[in-house]
Amino acid sequence: MSRDDTTRIAPPGQTSQPSRVDPKHRADPRPRTKPISRLLPPHSVILHKDPINGFAFVVDTLMKVFRYGGGKAFWLTLKAHTAGRTIVWTGCLEVAELKAEQIRACGPDPEKREEGAQPLRVTTQRLEG
Repeated sequence: MSRDDTTRIAPPGQTSQPSRVDPKHRADPRPRTKPISRLLPPHSVILHKDPINGFAFVVDTLMKVFRYGGGKAFWLTLKAHTAGRTIVWTGCLEVAELKAEQIRACGPDPEKREEGAQPLRVTTQRLEG
């Protein structure tokens, strides 16, 4: 066997011949498009009227979960009490669900348990728009 007759063995995953790719031609002829990013729709946390839990307990819960000041928490509690329900927070779905669960996790008003108090009723809802 002469030197010219030797066969070159390529490592696994590679070919024994050099690649001849023309840099002007792409393998994928489709034009590249920029992906379209869409904003997720906002969701709201809705506090429903609660005739058993104390007013101060609801205010304190809103201050604790949302870190609202006393005035804003009082105003939102009053709106829920008079209108039957009110939006207390708006944002992305995951955080809205988290905030609603945090409100429920605060449990019922300890001073009203004997009267049958339950955790505050909150729901999340997608906002249209």
